[in-house]
Amino acid sequence: MKAAVAAALVRREAPALRLGTVAFLVGGGTLSTEISASRLLAPYFGASTFVWANIIGLTLGYLALGYWLGGRLADRRPETRVLGAVLLVAAASLAVTPFAARPALRWALQGFDALSVGSVVGSFFAAIALFAVPVTALGAAAPFLVRLALGSVEEAGKVAGRLYALSTAGSLLGTFLSALVTIPWVGTQRTLVATAALVALGAALLLPRPWLLAPVAVAAVLALPPPGIKSAIYETESAYQYIRVVPDGSGGRELELNEGVVTHSAWRPDTVLTGRYWDLFLLLPPLLPRPPRSMLVIGNAGGTMARAYGRLYPQVSIDGVELDPRLNWVARRYFGAGDNPRLRLIAADGRPYLERTSRRYDLIVVDAYRQPYVPFYLATSEFFRLVRERLRPGGAVALNVAATPHDKRLSDAIGTTLLTAFPQAWRWRALRFNDVLFALRQPVSRAEIELRAQAAKGRVRLLLPLFRSRLSAVRPTGEPLTDDRAPVEWLTDRMILDQIERGGSTSEPTLPTAPR
Repeated sequence: MKAAVAAALVRREAPALRLGTVAFLVGGGTLSTEISASRLLAPYFGASTFVWANIIGLTLGYLALGYWLGGRLADRRPETRVLGAVLLVAAASLAVTPFAARPALRWALQGFDALSVGSVVGSFFAAIALFAVPVTALGAAAPFLVRLALGSVEEAGKVAGRLYALSTAGSLLGTFLSALVTIPWVGTQRTLVATAALVALGAALLLPRPWLLAPVAVAAVLALPPPGIKSAIYETESAYQYIRVVPDGSGGRELELNEGVVTHSAWRPDTVLTGRYWDLFLLLPPLLPRPPRSMLVIGNAGGTMARAYGRLYPQVSIDGVELDPRLNWVARRYFGAGDNPRLRLIAADGRPYLERTSRRYDLIVVDAYRQPYVPFYLATSEFFRLVRERLRPGGAVALNVAATPHDKRLSDAIGTTLLTAFPQAWRWRALRFNDVLFALRQPVSRAEIELRAQAAKGRVRLLLPLFRSRLSAVRPTGEPLTDDRAPVEWLTDRMILDQIERGGSTSEPTLPTAPR
């Protein structure tokens, strides 16, 4: 009799519509939080499967803990005000998370700069731990809502099914809305705060009327500006990554993506040469049996390489493919992409573009390797066979591959894979942290390659001594990478950890082509 009276009181206290709305908001908040967590960490730790595995795994762990705690609490105190208080805790902790994360993320940057594995790993898990309270509290809502909505045992299946369906619908909306709309539009910080405000609204629906001010108070935090990691000429958060254009201290500009450890494009008003790895690719045209007329750059970014080709090889028409459409705008606005009238900017993923196009190129350059990881599908046998099909007779492919002074496992793996599609491949270790791998469609002797390189003109000829002394033929090592198995992230992680263990400077000496 007492149980029936309690159930009747619960039903009167929290109508089904209100509980359903709360379930929808909680579902949306949970997935929006998970998407935002990945974006909060990506500028510092990347978006590899390692990062995603930890985010998903720990999120599931927090939810499981929340389900268990919420079920026990709901049986002891099946009251709407208790669930409302739990959701207020979730909302408050979620609202402060992007601000509390700053010390951990600054620690991460210091760890990268000092090559301290403890700082990098510790800061990563510290940042993930910030989501323990809000996600656990959100998980506690699911069994609590079922307990509050349950009128009798006979209705258990129907009630639970309805609430879980509403929660899942909210999760779908939270996923797509945060990933496709709010993060690109207002950024990660404000997406998390807006999510907290919606969770607070769910709490207010279960609490006395004065608590309706709670979501308003949380929403007020939206007025706080997002922090900048360093001074920037331009910065934004696109649908794909965090983009920042910064001054280089010499009147030029540099493009940084996500973690900011690596410069992805550089521009100076007085020269197209940089003294960095982009200049190495300027020695490729003389290596071909005839002057190239067409070129494809996969991973164009700000167009540093394409701009230099426009000045030094104006006869070459270039298709610059970049996954992020916003980067094409940045290339035109800040990096002189318009300086080369023969450059066509294309917003597309490199491999699908190659699959769809019927064009053939004399030269294909792959520079889409977002540091520190290589998109695995741009490093497999299947990809290189596709590249070979899109090359004209006598054409060549060249790749920028991350390396360290003592570890070339990733370079070896990609070079070995190149040999499954091309008769020979070459490695040019002109720099400490970048290898240039290239392969010609037809085999050529080393003597012939060195002879062709002598046709280089202007200041590009300054690279010839490096080319002769640090060029080597790629020999097969281990198994080639395939679409089914391409452990590039594992190889990269081992390379990074090995460099951290060894210590030493991460600085890169400039090339002889550096601006004078």
